[in-house]
Amino acid sequence: MKKDTLLTHAGRTSPYFSGSVNPPVYHVSTVTFPTMAAMADAQGDHLNSFYYGRIGTPTTMAFEEAVAAAEGGERTIALPSGLAAIAATLTAFTAPGDHILVSDGVYGPTRTFCQDILKKNGVAVEYFHPLAGENIAPLFKPNTRLVFCESPGSLTFEMQDIPAIAAVAHAKGALVAADCTWASPVFFRPFEKGIDISIQAATKYIVGHSDAMLGTVTTSAELYPQIKTTAVKYGYSVGAEEAYLGLRGLRSLGARMKQHQENGLAVARWLQGRPEVAHVLHPGLPDDPGHPVFARDFLGASSLFGVILEPYPEEAMVQMIDSLKLFSLGFSWGGFESLIMYTTPGIVRTTVLWNADGPTLRLHVGLEDPEDLIADLEAGFERLNAFIY
Repeated sequence: MKKDTLLTHAGRTSPYFSGSVNPPVYHVSTVTFPTMAAMADAQGDHLNSFYYGRIGTPTTMAFEEAVAAAEGGERTIALPSGLAAIAATLTAFTAPGDHILVSDGVYGPTRTFCQDILKKNGVAVEYFHPLAGENIAPLFKPNTRLVFCESPGSLTFEMQDIPAIAAVAHAKGALVAADCTWASPVFFRPFEKGIDISIQAATKYIVGHSDAMLGTVTTSAELYPQIKTTAVKYGYSVGAEEAYLGLRGLRSLGARMKQHQENGLAVARWLQGRPEVAHVLHPGLPDDPGHPVFARDFLGASSLFGVILEPYPEEAMVQMIDSLKLFSLGFSWGGFESLIMYTTPGIVRTTVLWNADGPTLRLHVGLEDPEDLIADLEAGFERLNAFIY
């Protein structure tokens, strides 16, 4: 099936749903059994059965089936947030004494988890330049278990050569996990590019309405038990309402991503022509350094990108952001509403220091009319210049 058809129909085949277009929300904590033998059988198979609400419900199962189909994987685990999906993956495949390689452009909380949790538990974490590609090879050690990628990076938007990294990692006997949230399941096929474990902060585009926290890990049938068992032991649990909202979001994901792409590129192109802007960090633009990799590996661009302003003082940038009416300040992205953030303080690098003369912003372009969004930004630039002159 084509992707839009698959997103419409996946996760609706369970006999629990009796032909319902929208799988019902199963509010379940306790599950009862007719016999002790039946209870023992269910408890012995936490990978596939429902014996307690924390392990899963029919609603969770429907969501997981739909995401696995959308991403082209075999099994999905639903988790309570994107960070929980990252944490479950990193802990499932590491032990004290192991070594992992992590892209230097990863999401800030991923770096914090590596620094504050993995390292404390005896896992050696080494960061590599996001543009390393096949040159990552010398960083591998005999105890390197996993490479963690994020393409593009969520603040600085470098495109990683995932197929090249995956080829080296697999030759060295390591797995490749990647945060694939930026492109969503619509614009990227992780398993065709060599990724073993695909992570989505489903809070973002999959839910799409800024009203639920949700994460997913999609992988092969072979790797699934290790991640699922880790999630169960950590007590990670997804509420039935959140799983339902994830399913609801999936149904419109294809249409929304196409509109996000169109709106995002329209705003990004306009920003390229503004004298206040030094650089637009958007791999979907033909003159972006990462565009060749983007054009080769991705099916489309999302709505999230960065902007480096000319060297205005921070006070002027604050006046600009505070004056905006349609771009709200918020930490997330992927919903129907446009957002903006000042990101310079959050850009942390280990390999090569981030160097920009002016403030760095991150924009998520929502589903509003792009002409209105451009007018909002134009008024913001007027406020920026009025502060200076």
